[in-house]
Amino acid sequence: MLELRDIAKQWDHRPLLDSVNLKVNSGETVALLGASGSGKSTLLKIVAGLETAERGSVWYGGQDITHQPPEQRRFALMFQDFALFPHLNVQDNVAFGLREQGLGKAAAREQARDMLARFGLVNHATARVWTLSGGEQQRVALARALITRPRVLLLDEPFSALDASLRDQLRAEFRDRIQAAGMSAILVTHDEQEARAMAQHAWGVQGGRLVAAW
Repeated sequence: MLELRDIAKQWDHRPLLDSVNLKVNSGETVALLGASGSGKSTLLKIVAGLETAERGSVWYGGQDITHQPPEQRRFALMFQDFALFPHLNVQDNVAFGLREQGLGKAAAREQARDMLARFGLVNHATARVWTLSGGEQQRVALARALITRPRVLLLDEPFSALDASLRDQLRAEFRDRIQAAGMSAILVTHDEQEARAMAQHAWGVQGGRLVAAW
């Protein structure tokens, strides 16, 4: 279980997040809804270890990981622009996290191809990422996130650049894979329909605090 306790953060000398408390169980997705600048993405970065809170702590599995560096948390963060590496082909994008963990190139590529096969993308393994469609790139990004078996998946507006029919398809796919993998997931979105399609619980971020949406 992922747990945030009393998280506070200022921006431009004003409170951005104030006494944020949140629990996300394994296999559960929680959505954060709110206007741009409300602190949703900042909260994700604090969970990932990319930003530091001025107060509060981040816990996983009953352990305080507040001061643990990002690479030791085994959390995956997915942005709306996919953040794929243009100089790497599809399989090497997916294998990147395994290589960072010290796995050899051949073994990492083999695992990447197995993961791509699960997403119906193995025929694109040696293609450059910019030659893929938006939906295919998003699947590559998800494959890259899942291959390292993250304990937590953090999604920041992951489908905003895609057309409506593809968004619906990928929402269902992400939801099913998150539950199957038993991960905790936080979805940042401004789209209530997306939140209802993917999340078991949702919170609005208002005035730096979480307000139950349903």
